[in-house]
Amino acid sequence: MASGPIVIVGANLAGGRAAEELRKKGFDGAITLIGEEPERPYERPPLSKEFLRGEQPLEKAFLRPETWYAENDVTLRLGERAERLDLDARAVELRGGERVPFDKVLLVTGGRPRMLSNPGADLPGITTFRTYRDAQALSEQLKPGTRVVVVGAGFIGSEIAAAARGRGADVTLFEAEAVPLVRALGEQLGRIHGQIHRDNGVDLHTGIKVEGFEGDTHVRRVLTSEGAFDADIVIVGVGIQPNVELAQDVGISVSNGIDVDELCRTSAAGVFAAGDVARHPNPYCNEPIRVEHWQNAQNQGAAAARAMLGGTEPFAEVPWFWSDQYDLNLQMAGHPLHWDELVFRGDVDARSFSAFYLDKDNNRESLDKGRLVACVGFNRGKDVRGARALIEAGLSPEPSVLSDESTDLRALAKQAQK
Repeated sequence: MASGPIVIVGANLAGGRAAEELRKKGFDGAITLIGEEPERPYERPPLSKEFLRGEQPLEKAFLRPETWYAENDVTLRLGERAERLDLDARAVELRGGERVPFDKVLLVTGGRPRMLSNPGADLPGITTFRTYRDAQALSEQLKPGTRVVVVGAGFIGSEIAAAARGRGADVTLFEAEAVPLVRALGEQLGRIHGQIHRDNGVDLHTGIKVEGFEGDTHVRRVLTSEGAFDADIVIVGVGIQPNVELAQDVGISVSNGIDVDELCRTSAAGVFAAGDVARHPNPYCNEPIRVEHWQNAQNQGAAAARAMLGGTEPFAEVPWFWSDQYDLNLQMAGHPLHWDELVFRGDVDARSFSAFYLDKDNNRESLDKGRLVACVGFNRGKDVRGARALIEAGLSPEPSVLSDESTDLRALAKQAQK
């Protein structure tokens, strides 16, 4: 399957899987993988989970051995920044002016951590957490008694807080919202999640505003609306900003990410996008979404590769992700943009339960009344797998059926599809 050269901008999970899929599907043209980081493609989830907890060497995060790229004729341009797309000349211009020609280009540029602009935010010892090297640096500093302050109790901040506590650090966790993870999980589950941190010795403060930082040659204190807190390390985890500049600068449609269709095509011919940066239509959400999870990056990167080779199968998956914190395995299937009833199944007090998100508003376009839109499981992976099948089937199960522990959710989905 010969064709013109393909350039992938982003040597990350989505980019690495795209390169693999191109070769797997028989493409024998030139593939160039461009990445700003000096490391070859790797997975990010282990950085804040197994590696930071000291359970797995960092090298296991790599997708492929270094030799794989040479053996499969994939050119790695690592530690290089793509500065500009030239759509007329069909080339990616690198920092320094070199131009890499393409017939088709895949933008998997991901995102960069949002930074704080408070006074003192540039002090040494204040960092974000996104890359292989961020993980290396933080791991070396986590010791018993180290005073760690985490700003932001989202999933990345929560995992860092949990890993730091597991290694004996004193952890203070700040969240600007009144409830941790309220936007992702809702108020009820957010409160339960916050209590898990407190039960594990984290000093969690919610509804708190960070006002600045103090120190000399290193951060020493975090100034907040509740007073000052001592710190040896500050990790800022307040979300990422999608890297849309390459697309935006040449007029490609952008709105909270690079806009793509169901085949990962942007508004420019021959330009595709996938992963954290791509805002794509999702039939299970009834509106475009941008998802920053492992499953989406891995599978959408491969889907984009197939589309670049002429494939016509839409990328349409129920979003899924997981987070490991302490002895909690939290999983979610679906993407609860709109919901108005939460149905519980299992033992909430024992932290072994699932919560099902139902959308009962009959006025929302293209939604059946009572439709299951998401499920979160606290140490209930089997329930989440079953709920994912129900969401795929577009079902609206009765709350009493979902809450009944004797209900086999996957069997229910299969029965409904007959």
